Amino acid sequence: MTVEHHDLHHEFPDMADQIRDLKMKDRHFSRLFDEYHDIDREVRNIENEAEAASDERLEALKMKRVHLKDELFAMLQQA
Repeated sequence: MTVEHHDLHHEFPDMADQIRDLKMKDRHFSRLFDEYHDIDREVRNIENEAEAASDERLEALKMKRVHLKDELFAMLQQA
C-alpha cells in the first residue's frame, strides 16, 4: 500500500518561504506545525501497519489533521 505524504511542504509547495518564516517568527504557528506533523506521522505509521489502531482512531486523527491543515493554511494566507 502506498501512503501519501501530507506534510505541509508537500501540501503547499509554493508556500515554502512563508512556512519557514512563520515557523521562526510565530510561536503559535510553530506549535500547530509540530502538532500537525506529529499527527501526520502517526497516521502514516497506522496506514503502514507499523502501529495498530482502530478505524475510529485513524479517522479521528485524519479529521484532526485536516482541521490543523486548514488553520495553518489560513495563517499562511494572512502572512
